[in-house]
Amino acid sequence: MSDPVPQRCRVRVWFGDHVVADYRAEAELAERYAVAMARRFAGLRVTNDPIPESDSGPDRALPGERLWEVPPK
Repeated sequence: MSDPVPQRCRVRVWFGDHVVADYRAEAELAERYAVAMARRFAGLRVTNDPIPESDSGPDRALPGERLWEVPPK
């Protein structure tokens, strides 16, 4: 028996008609990201939509906490 393919979702943060953030991930991670973006951008609309299996757009990693990943010396 094969494992079911996890549901993938697309989270977008909107400023009017313009998308200012676009992220794709498995449903659970996408929901956490959507909640975090809604908290961070309280005045903007945040959508979390399922991705059809036929849509094979690129995934993007979550941005790092720091501006760059090189530690100071």
